[in-house]
Amino acid sequence: MNVLLMTSDWKWTGPAEPMVRLARGLTDLGHRVLLAAPAPPDSSVRSLEGEAKNAGFPLDLKLRYDHGTRIWSDRKDIQAVRDLVLQNDIDVVHTWHTRDHILAWRALGILSKTRKARLVRSYKAGEAISRLPHNYALFSLGCDGLICVSPFFALVNEGICSGPVAGILGAIDTDRYCPAPKKLEVLNSLGLTTSNRIVGIVARGQRRRRFPLLLEAAKHLFESDPEARLLIIGRGTNRKEVAEDPARELGISDRVVFAGYRTSDYLDVIRCIDVFTFLVPGSDGTCRAVIEALSMGIPVVATRRGSLPEIVLDGKTGILSGESPKALAENWKLLLSETNLRTTMARAARVDAKNRFQIKRFSEDVEGLYHRTMHTG
Repeated sequence: MNVLLMTSDWKWTGPAEPMVRLARGLTDLGHRVLLAAPAPPDSSVRSLEGEAKNAGFPLDLKLRYDHGTRIWSDRKDIQAVRDLVLQNDIDVVHTWHTRDHILAWRALGILSKTRKARLVRSYKAGEAISRLPHNYALFSLGCDGLICVSPFFALVNEGICSGPVAGILGAIDTDRYCPAPKKLEVLNSLGLTTSNRIVGIVARGQRRRRFPLLLEAAKHLFESDPEARLLIIGRGTNRKEVAEDPARELGISDRVVFAGYRTSDYLDVIRCIDVFTFLVPGSDGTCRAVIEALSMGIPVVATRRGSLPEIVLDGKTGILSGESPKALAENWKLLLSETNLRTTMARAARVDAKNRFQIKRFSEDVEGLYHRTMHTG
């Protein structure tokens, strides 16, 4: 099978990493994979193009970066996609965003009503697709198959797509994201010690990531546990406004560590965490950071938003918590104080991650959806 993976975003965020992992997984299954995406505005920044090239998948087509769609200025990209599909005998074009979805739809629509290539869309949000007229057009007329972030959301979105719908949980390299001891030098570099009990989160500094709830819960925890700390990993232009200033106003800034955006030492920083927490999915509805933590043997306290209830096995690999500061703090405190319970959940989390979040399983599930679209209609 010849597959074109296509996205309209150059950034190394959201579905970018899953897309590159899927390229590797499909290649390992014997398929030929091509990539189309915009180049970054600055070659020095971390981008999908750079990471894909490092993984052995240089871009086969560089799209123009833009927001939304343009009737006239998109014609060059549409023609380029059409040529790539025809020249490489593409069977499936797989898209992730509305813009690339529409570009692919217009390109394939030019080919003819008897076109061979199928159009598959990954819907990256853990939510129901709104039943508005433009979505019915996009997902019914302009989509041969739909991939949702979990089985539950596949059921929720059943019927909006004229083709098959699959709910496929995210995947990571579970060999890379594996348990390992904390490194003292990393702890010290973060201003932490071995006596600290650490709750950690990976989240961009954005208003929608619910920092007020996170920080209020941390204040509750700190009142009963003087050695507890909150470690926040991630960047964001609004971090000072939504997290740093509120932490100072709550009087807890001395116990909240802002680790910023990490690259080479990301795994070692994550391994400093005793209990991982997650409040709301970000731009990647598969909640990749949660899956990474589970694979590294770190139990998770999460809310019931998005696909989190299907990722975290309540009472086994973590705890699904109520959304009040007190409820979150009590669940963090339980796992931080009950060493045996935390250890048991950590082991279960690692086993479950190796069973459910392998790249091979993810790629096989996507491959199955591709085959179903090719034999439908």
